[in-house]
Amino acid sequence: MAGASPGADEEKPQRLFVAVDLPPATLEAVESASAAWRARLGEGVGRWVVTENQHVTVAFLGRTWPRQMDWVHRRLAQAAARVRPFDTGLAAFGVFPGRPSARVLWLGLDERGGGWDALAASVRSSLAEEFPAEKRPYTPHLTLARFEPRASFADHADALAEPIESPRFRVGAITLYRSHLMRPRPRYEPLARFRLKG
Repeated sequence: MAGASPGADEEKPQRLFVAVDLPPATLEAVESASAAWRARLGEGVGRWVVTENQHVTVAFLGRTWPRQMDWVHRRLAQAAARVRPFDTGLAAFGVFPGRPSARVLWLGLDERGGGWDALAASVRSSLAEEFPAEKRPYTPHLTLARFEPRASFADHADALAEPIESPRFRVGAITLYRSHLMRPRPRYEPLARFRLKG
């Protein structure tokens, strides 16, 4: 852009979020589940999240200025250090807001043991001074697809209840990501990784 100074883009706010990455075996299971749902629903129904963009979002920061970055890194390191690693796995499918008229198909994560709640609470409270936490209860999940127009899952109750075959995995770190809004899909750039306690 004419008149822009060198490095001007670095002075703009970035769209950031905190997430848990998934191991390859879990990503394979997610890809298989997505393929099965695409076959059930038919060609051209829904916008499906590509496998390389799958992650479990813990907190969405949104617009973050360069002057805030050191503070964000320090707070995330502190948040991670307060939570012990925990085991989890893929759990059950769900749709939002409901089966007759769904906007989102999602896949939940096993919440037994309270690890996800502890992680989300630690991250969100650490960032709350600059990034107000969401008021809704935290539910760890993966977004498989979005539907516009909405899709009916009224005839897929049995499929939604099917168990997911995948190995459990250990959550041992969180990753700070930058979201680049691009077409046909966003690109997520990992900026820093923070190990959990121990």
